[in-house]
Amino acid sequence: MKHIILASTSPRRKQILAQSGLSFTAVSSNYEEDMTLKLKPLDLAKHLSRGKAISIANKYPNHIIIGADTFIALKDELLGKPLTMEKARKSLKKISGKAVSVITGFTIIDTSTKKSYSKACVTKVFIKKLSTQEIENYIKTNEPLDKAGAFAIQGLGAVIVKKIEGDYLNVMGLPLFELAQALKKFGITIL
Repeated sequence: MKHIILASTSPRRKQILAQSGLSFTAVSSNYEEDMTLKLKPLDLAKHLSRGKAISIANKYPNHIIIGADTFIALKDELLGKPLTMEKARKSLKKISGKAVSVITGFTIIDTSTKKSYSKACVTKVFIKKLSTQEIENYIKTNEPLDKAGAFAIQGLGAVIVKKIEGDYLNVMGLPLFELAQALKKFGITIL
């Protein structure tokens, strides 16, 4: 079996892929994400994941490359990682009391055959109404700063999530069920 390269150093993506039992190496893609491209959210997620995978594909002949990208859609607005406390505060105020769509795109590339496959998955997440104090308390933990939409469902952010519809792991950054189905197209089975 060809060795798998995960075009990401995200701890959550590494954890999810490790759950599968597959052997892989995680490599930073250094791909510059452009969230301003005039694409529909599902197309943008696939485009960004493909960019991450392609950015390292030439360095790894005879490998399977997996790239992924996750962001939040609130109606027509896309929310990525806030990176600053002020942006996290704004994102949390926007999503407070609302249902948001967490979109993860993933791309698989076989670098020896050039075969590729991309898919975008959506999970609906219902956020509780947040008080100003709850937002401030959560921001002080620094957890929201490097998370799409400014919350981490697998961390303290779980207390602001009322319910989800769809794949929990998609919200964390890698929809393992859909990825496993797609890997079969490349001759890789998990179970």
